[in-house]
Amino acid sequence: MNELELINKAIEAQKLSYSPYSHFAVGAAILLKDGSYILGANIENASYGLSMCAERNAIFQAILKGIKKEDMVAIAITADANDLPYPCGACRQVLSELFPLDAPVIVATNNGKKLKSSLKELLPCIFTSESME
Repeated sequence: MNELELINKAIEAQKLSYSPYSHFAVGAAILLKDGSYILGANIENASYGLSMCAERNAIFQAILKGIKKEDMVAIAITADANDLPYPCGACRQVLSELFPLDAPVIVATNNGKKLKSSLKELLPCIFTSESME
């Protein structure tokens, strides 16, 4: 896996962001086993609760295309910021069900700061369907 290429795809996705309120464009890119990418960007709404994060846009797009979690290799999330753009709690929970738990999750800034982790590390106490039994 070429981490830099994955990060660059996420930066490319940032350009698709609709963020007129926060002015905080976020991009996400999921690398698939076949070498292709699924991109996502944050889409805001004046009613913030109706906004959608880049990570969830990317993962939902993948699912709608019939892509299975076992076909996903890694995800990168980027923003033009000083601090790393970690996924919010809602994104972590959604990804924990639809993305491989051990796959790399790379968060990066446009100026080169990055951290590689996994969902298991980002969300250690995952709520799953088994939690409801």
